[in-house]
Amino acid sequence: MRYEPVIGLEVHIQLKTASKMFAPEGSAETDAPNRHISPVSLGHPGTLPVPNKRAIEMAVRMATALGCTINTHSKFDRKNYFYPDLPKGYQISQFDLPVGSGGEIVIETPNAQGERNVIRIGIERLHLEEDAAKNIHPPSPEATDGQAPAPKTLVDYNRAGVPLIELVSKPDLRTSEEAKAYLQEVRLIARTLGVSDADMEKGHLRCDANISLRRLNDDGTIEGELFNPKTEIKNLNSFRMVERALRHEIDRQKKLWESHTPPLETTTRGWDDAKGVTVLQRVKEDSADYRYFPDPDLPRLDLTQMSEEAKRALPELPAQKRLRFKEEYKLSEEDVRMVVEDPELAGYTEDLFSELHAWLEARRPDLSEEEVEAKTSQMARLVGTWLLNKWVGVLSARKECVGERKISAENFAELMLILMEGGVTSANALKMLEVMTETGADPNHVMEERGFGKMKDEAQLASLVGKTLDAHPDEVKRYLAGEEKILKFLMGIVMKETEGRADPGLVQNLISVEIESRRQK
Repeated sequence: MRYEPVIGLEVHIQLKTASKMFAPEGSAETDAPNRHISPVSLGHPGTLPVPNKRAIEMAVRMATALGCTINTHSKFDRKNYFYPDLPKGYQISQFDLPVGSGGEIVIETPNAQGERNVIRIGIERLHLEEDAAKNIHPPSPEATDGQAPAPKTLVDYNRAGVPLIELVSKPDLRTSEEAKAYLQEVRLIARTLGVSDADMEKGHLRCDANISLRRLNDDGTIEGELFNPKTEIKNLNSFRMVERALRHEIDRQKKLWESHTPPLETTTRGWDDAKGVTVLQRVKEDSADYRYFPDPDLPRLDLTQMSEEAKRALPELPAQKRLRFKEEYKLSEEDVRMVVEDPELAGYTEDLFSELHAWLEARRPDLSEEEVEAKTSQMARLVGTWLLNKWVGVLSARKECVGERKISAENFAELMLILMEGGVTSANALKMLEVMTETGADPNHVMEERGFGKMKDEAQLASLVGKTLDAHPDEVKRYLAGEEKILKFLMGIVMKETEGRADPGLVQNLISVEIESRRQK
């Protein structure tokens, strides 16, 4: 019997606002507990909430970017439950009139054929709410006189009232890999729109995963119920954790089905990352248990103007940027995905290609269309190799990011052009890149000052090849006897003598010609 996972994600995105959702105090992060608090966020009697306009604008912008239908007339509701991290005894959220509904996120995942599957994940709803406080469970002190003290829970209210978007997907995901790709795309969209830093490690992006299994017939059609009782896995705060928790839960539920004891009720489980298992917490409540009702202290929202402004101000989204980079710059699929993942890198890449294309346009009158096409493709390969591979590696080794760069796009383009025109070997170009990363210097200046330019005197190089072969007669004999790998050894000696300035292709050719001439003597 085959089983198909049915997965939906509830993603909480902490908004990057100066103040909280309904209270005046700041929402900035701090290590000191209970510093960003006020009578409003602590639920003191007589206090009244005031909606954060900036947070509402961000929610409308996010919903617009996802193609949601905006509820131009929306409202806030009270979600009632009792817990130490909720000082008012209720959470201000949205129930039947969220900011937006519908829409979709398109993701891509690799398949067995080395291609990418395009998957459309529907959006159920996007709504605003305030965050709860953070419960902290310190380790219990050691027992004294044979009696262990009762465990304590501390509460930090800094986070209470911080504005959140809750983004609820439709159950369109089928694998843990798809769930990870979906989360990564949500993070990128949020960063592109500027609504959140969306850093999972800092709690800006948190995820609850809903999962159930359903049986499939041999032909892939669904057997029996469309959806079965689901399990909600709470507070997954890293991409790795989401993948591990879903894989475990798929395996756990599959074993239940195979033993003829499938889940019969909706439950909430926590993830124990140390043990790699989910742990039952409670039977899941439904919306009736929270006794939702409109918040009487907050007016209804008219989002008509905000919706129109969001449409006009919408930036280029990641999916659009990937398509444009692929078509306009001829970058590979993998390079495009890497570039767009980092907005700083994407902007720098655009500036770099602008410099390279300006150089190419200036020479277009002297080139055929075939030559222009060839140079455009060559530029894409060079940028993929030198910007996205080698330079990113240099930055990583220096523990720096693209935003801290010293190399201007103009100077980086100049290095690419020197490589295109064969003015430097790859080995010395890497040395130049390291110097430029440290100093921001002009590549021509670095090449001249450090003597990195390619060796152009072929006669001098031929003489050096001859001396190298004279100094290694045994290796020459082995090569002539059929050990072709000796050629690399001899090339290495010549390249070392020239401090990497010789053209490796020319060195290989000169060695081959000289050895063959000696074979005939």
